[in-house]
Formats: sequence, C-alpha cells, structure tokens
Amino acid sequence: MTAPSTAPAPPSRGGRWIQQWDPEDETFWKETGEKVARRNLFFSVLSEHIGFSIWTMWSVLVLFMGPEYGLTPADKFLLTSMVTLVGAVVRVPYTFAVAIFGGRNWTIISAGLLLVPTVAAFAVIEPGTSFNTFLLVGLLAGIGGGNFASSMTNINAFFPLRKKGWALGLNAGGGNIGVPVIQLVALAIIGASGGPRVLLGIYIPFIVVAAVLAALFMDNIENVKNDTGAAKDAVKDAHTWIMSFLYIGTFGSFIGYSFAFGQVLTNQFGRTPLEAAYVTFIGPLLGSLIRPLGGWLADKYGGAKITLYNYVGMGVATAVLIAASMEKSLALFTVAFVVLFVLTGLGNGSTFKMIPGIFQTKALAKGLQGEAAAAYGRRLSGASMGLIGAVGALGGVGINLAFRQSFLSYGSGTGAFVAFLAFYAACFVVTWAVYLRRTAAKAETTAATEANPQFSYAEV
Repeated sequence: MTAPSTAPAPPSRGGRWIQQWDPEDETFWKETGEKVARRNLFFSVLSEHIGFSIWTMWSVLVLFMGPEYGLTPADKFLLTSMVTLVGAVVRVPYTFAVAIFGGRNWTIISAGLLLVPTVAAFAVIEPGTSFNTFLLVGLLAGIGGGNFASSMTNINAFFPLRKKGWALGLNAGGGNIGVPVIQLVALAIIGASGGPRVLLGIYIPFIVVAAVLAALFMDNIENVKNDTGAAKDAVKDAHTWIMSFLYIGTFGSFIGYSFAFGQVLTNQFGRTPLEAAYVTFIGPLLGSLIRPLGGWLADKYGGAKITLYNYVGMGVATAVLIAASMEKSLALFTVAFVVLFVLTGLGNGSTFKMIPGIFQTKALAKGLQGEAAAAYGRRLSGASMGLIGAVGALGGVGINLAFRQSFLSYGSGTGAFVAFLAFYAACFVVTWAVYLRRTAAKAETTAATEANPQFSYAEV
C-alpha cells in the first residue's frame, strides 16, 4: 500500500485543469482518481465513436453510389484507400495535440472539426459529381481517424498501469463501434429507400452534441506536458516499430476490412447494396465489442501470449476465406470474415496493452522503481501510441489497395487474402521471437527481473 497522496482533489467544474495527477497512488485513485478517470473515459469514447463513424462513412456512401455515379469498383477501392491513408497520417499530430491543448480542449476541437467532412459530403454527393471531387471530399473525412490517437493518448494518462489494458480496450472498442453503427444507420436508410444525404444529416447534430458534452464534463491534466524528447525517444526505440508492425496486422486489418467488406460482397458475390448492408456491420460490431476483452485477457495472461495465439486464429480464418473464395461459397465466406473481424478486435486489445507494459519493463531494466518507473513508462508509451496507431492504420490502406489490385488482376479478392495470410504468419513469428522466445528477451530483461522477478516481456 502506497503512502497517501499529497495531490489535491481534481478541481471543481469551473476549473477544467487538474494540477496534479497520480493514478499509481492507490489512495488517490480510490478516493478521487477513479471517478474522474471514468468520467473522462466515457465522454472520450463518445467523441472517438463519432470520429470513427465519420472516418468510415465512405465505406457505406459508396454502397449508395450506383451506376449513375459513373464509378468503377477500382475507383471505389481507391477512394476508400485514400480516406484510410489520411486517417492514418493525421494520427501523428493528433497524438501530440493533447499535450499542447489539453485532453478536454483538444476533444472539443477535434469533435468540432468533424463537421467539415460531413457538411462537405452532404453538399457534393449526387450523380454527376466528378471522381476527383469525391476523392477530395473523402480525404477530408480522414480527420475522423485522428480522434483515436488523441483519445488513447489522453486516456492513457488518466489510468494506472494495472488498469490500462481494460481502459484502453474500452476506449478503443467504444470508438471502433462507430464503424458498425454508421453501417447500421445506412442499412436502415437504404431499407427505407432514403439517400446518402439523410445519413449525413443525421450525424451533423450528434457531432455538435459530442463537442458540447466534452466541454461540460471532461478535464485537462496539467502535468501532461508537450515532451518532444519523448517523441524522439519513441521514434528511436525499436519496440515502437515492432509494435507498429504487429498493430498493422490487427487494427490495420480491422479498419481495412471495415472499408472493404461491403465492396467485396457486391463485386465478388453479386450482392445488392441492401443485401451487403445486412451483413457488413456484423463483423465490425463484434470486433469492436470484443476489444476490451482482448485488453482484459492481456492484463490477466500477458499481451504477448494473447497476441501470439490470436495470430494463429487469424491465419486459420484467412485460410478458410481463401477456400471459400475459390469455391464461391457465400455462406462460408461471410462466416469466416466475421470470425476474422472478431479476432482483429481481440488482437487490437492485446497489442495495445503490450505497449505500456513494454516500456514499464524497460524502466525496470534501467534500474528505475516505483513512481519513477511508472513515469518513464507513461512518458514513452504515450508518445509511442500515436505513432503505432498511425502506422497500424496504414495497414487499412494496404488492404484496400491489395483488394483493388486483386480484383483488377483476378476478378476476386482471393489474391489479396493469400497476401494477408503471409503477413499474419510474419506477425506470429515476430511476436514469438521478440516477446516470448526466452533467449530474445533475456538480455534486456535481466536487470528488470533481478529487481522485480515477476516482470518479463512475456507478460507485457
């Protein structure tokens, strides 16, 4: 049991800046910290949720765009690829915006910015609009992808290490649900013979509400400073790039498949937009809901172990997809795709739990203990999360471009799935070699395990 905290209670509603924050202090956490952290988590999830919906809205808008729009399947895959690309790139500046503006302040700004792509899409989406115009407006929607990075960085600062897997999983999972929600709304609109402008009109007031609620109920943390040194250290650390590679396999797959699933069903299996919409939301929904479970399992059994076994499952599901694609079995294909979605969500939770654990282990290896070790871990894990999230999202770009090329070359997505299977195999090898193979971890964890024997990379 740590000594009682000397940090004051968070300020009243009028303040909005918390001067001192020490979630690792158990007394502080139980008396005041947990309540404040959970409140910020809830409203962070709301804003991030809408951000994901706006980022992925073109995955459903293209289903509304029939022959009268003059777009080929290749055009649609290129459009969604570029939207994904912008969402990945903006995650880097969004990560550091929290330290510059404050978590609450940046949530207000980033939520308000979502009005730009939504109103722009509302204005242009009609037959006769050029592909270049659609592409430009689609690029604006990419800013919704940045909300994830700033939200995760902000929530990482609010919770103690022992709760991060659950908290980050819940935060990200609640945001990820924005993908199936907008697909469900689109399903209802298509079923009622409504148009894309109805979908966009529904979201405009919700964006305003999210920004207002963030202003009323969220907080900034004063001691989360803009630390460019942390960013430089994170860039130099090999684990940042190793985890980025693994996150491509999990989140890159989740977001890439979220954009592509409906198009694959319509182009390869001849489903109508309404028929595709009936099933496209299921995979993202289950993948989002299970993400907190992935974080919880990682807290309990170790993120590296869960991630390793998860890649085995993803490989098996992809192999079944290849077989179903070659046999033209829609039922098997749909079931296997949904299972793959679930596994991407589980892996998202376990990989992100690994990040703070890795840097905590490195702190122990440097001889740091207690709050010094925790501060080191928070510093580097917070800086690395945005980079890892950005690179991971680039996997979604690769998936849509792979599908585009596969359809151009073979008329189906089979070739793309073969490439994905090879990548998941590589992720399995990297996870095992870096974080589970005893000899690989030994050199860097010797000092850590001497100071704290229960710590090893196998438990991150």
